[in-house]
Amino acid sequence: MKQLITALLILQSLAISAQKQITVDDFTLRNTFATRSVYGINWMKDGKYYSSQDGNKIVRINITTGQAEEMLCDGDALTPKISIQDYEFSSDEKKLLLMTEREGIYRRSFKAEYYIYDLATKTVQKLSPNGKQSYAALSPDAANVAFVRGNNLFYVNLSSMKEVQVTDDGKFNHIINGSTDWVYEEEFSFAKAFYWSPDGKKLAYHRFDESNVRQYTMQKWNKGALYPEDYVFKYPKAGEANSVVEIWIYDLASGKKIKADIGSETDIYIPRVKWTTNPNTLSIRRLSRLQNVLDILHADASTGTSKVVLTEKNDKYIDIDYCDDLTYLNDGKHFVHSSEQSGYKHLYLYTIDGKPVNQITRGDWEVTEFLGADEKSKTLYYISTEGGHLGRQLFAISYDGKKKTALTSVPGTHTINLSTDYQYYLDYFTSASQPLQVTLFQVKGNKQVKVIETNEALSKRAEEYGLVGREFFTYPSADGITQLDATIMKPRDFDPSKKYPVMVFQYSGPRAPSVRQAYGPDTWGQLLVQKGYLVVTLDTRGSGYRGEKFVKQTYKEMGKLELEDLLAGGKYLASLPYVDGSRLGIYGWSYGGFMASLVMTKGAGVYKLGIAGAPVTNWRYYDNIYTERYMQLPKDNASGYDDNSPIKYADRLQGHFLLIHGTGDDNVHFQNSVALQDALINAGKQFRSFYYPDDPHGVRGAKRRHHLYTMMTDFILEKL
Repeated sequence: MKQLITALLILQSLAISAQKQITVDDFTLRNTFATRSVYGINWMKDGKYYSSQDGNKIVRINITTGQAEEMLCDGDALTPKISIQDYEFSSDEKKLLLMTEREGIYRRSFKAEYYIYDLATKTVQKLSPNGKQSYAALSPDAANVAFVRGNNLFYVNLSSMKEVQVTDDGKFNHIINGSTDWVYEEEFSFAKAFYWSPDGKKLAYHRFDESNVRQYTMQKWNKGALYPEDYVFKYPKAGEANSVVEIWIYDLASGKKIKADIGSETDIYIPRVKWTTNPNTLSIRRLSRLQNVLDILHADASTGTSKVVLTEKNDKYIDIDYCDDLTYLNDGKHFVHSSEQSGYKHLYLYTIDGKPVNQITRGDWEVTEFLGADEKSKTLYYISTEGGHLGRQLFAISYDGKKKTALTSVPGTHTINLSTDYQYYLDYFTSASQPLQVTLFQVKGNKQVKVIETNEALSKRAEEYGLVGREFFTYPSADGITQLDATIMKPRDFDPSKKYPVMVFQYSGPRAPSVRQAYGPDTWGQLLVQKGYLVVTLDTRGSGYRGEKFVKQTYKEMGKLELEDLLAGGKYLASLPYVDGSRLGIYGWSYGGFMASLVMTKGAGVYKLGIAGAPVTNWRYYDNIYTERYMQLPKDNASGYDDNSPIKYADRLQGHFLLIHGTGDDNVHFQNSVALQDALINAGKQFRSFYYPDDPHGVRGAKRRHHLYTMMTDFILEKL
């Protein structure tokens, strides 16, 4: 028997040694573990086809067969040749708006060149010869294309190709029309801020006056230029003044503009604007400075007068990015709105004047996305956490909250692209063990039509490299009551009688879980596993989709409970018989970098090593929309800001600490790391730091990311 066991161990060892070893090159210089998907989906009007982008071609695909039947546009064959980066159909499907030469500005903002392609004549024409445009969008009547350039709003009439300037007061760092300021873009998740009316006859738009917003200066080193350049932009930190925002409505026929009445208070946010189904009624959502009062206003597009139809209040905050479902039904009499008023995010039906009709969904789970309403059958489609907060499933339900049907059931994460006529959907499915699989379904009968992508090549490559699976487990929170989510990856030759070092990955931010039922090669983690480490991912209180009470318990004290949980998680891991409790490391970026810094200072002694990338080191340094949502104003919550700042605890640093930041980080400013470094130096603490010249919040470029991951890996191998 002993000989048999020895032989099996030898065979196992030989099999492992025959497998390819992951290197940093595999996930930086090469896309060894790239996931294939299906991109550029547009559902066609006749319900029989959808279009998709295949390389530089746009093809029309038969829904029932899943086969490409016609090539609609070939960017390589156009004159001039166009590298298509995105496209949009006109409402009559006679033209395509093509985007190319995209140039990023911040996280979501960009400028690009746009072209109009005529599907009948197969000719292409540049949208504007006057410089790159931002966020070009076709009007619903297919007559015009609106865009932003130089902080001003324009449109081009497609019949004459005449360019019309809607605003003329746009000026960098002062006035913005039709686009957002920096903080709206980052924290309310949109950059395009103009909106065609349903009939295409009017344009509504945001106007930002950021003249009184304080400026932040970054030095741009420009690859060794003799003199660095100062880049100055408006960035409102916690407690500081915001842009004054207005909503304007422009009538194309008359050329006249009117201002919508959004109230006399200017210290507010307008995070969402959309038209109702009535082309003369604009819906405006107004949010208080502390983001705890949300009003839905309906404005008359002819006069600008408005009325509040619905008000929601919360004793902590309303996260508009999460409760973002507001859909006006085509009957013109109702709208669907999402809210956490029950303690979980659910859908509610209201009359057009804001009177409640009924709660549509209910239960101890959350609706994560509302997909739309089929008004013929009076059926709503949504994605939720029902069945487990780590996964996502597709459901259908009637307006009255009855006839609920689960359209997906396989455990994992289902991301859905539903056709505009509610007849078909594409299911982008993944689980911890299943790479992305894209399947076309018919809604009626929930019939599978065709599997479009399986990522079989990725599965084979994962086996070839001996990638290991993730094991899910829970660990006890510091409160002794809550069980928190975690995963662990172990070497293929894992021996429970041995003691292993551990690297913990975490993010820990509000409603930003790292543990989920989805496939990810976790390539850097897999590399560390092959080097003999256990790789663990920990979530903390506040980080998951487990209801309002769970998420908002970190309110006014970001970092406090998360730190307690990461320390509790470290102690739990150290108690496991196969873990070397003296060799625990922790890594995080952004909010995760904040927590890694806090773990190594205020929570020193549990983890031997910490790596913090681009960390916030005091929330006073961060932008006001994000920070005040969770922390209130600094003047009203000074202890919340300072008592959980790693700067305050610099003299407690223990272990090996690596601090990394890009000097061109417009989001979490390099100032954060400078302040922490200064405090550590003054406290006489030794540590390592590294900065990436001109890099933004994430280190960009294959060579630079290769440098980053090589440095972090070497640091772990050396110190842990």
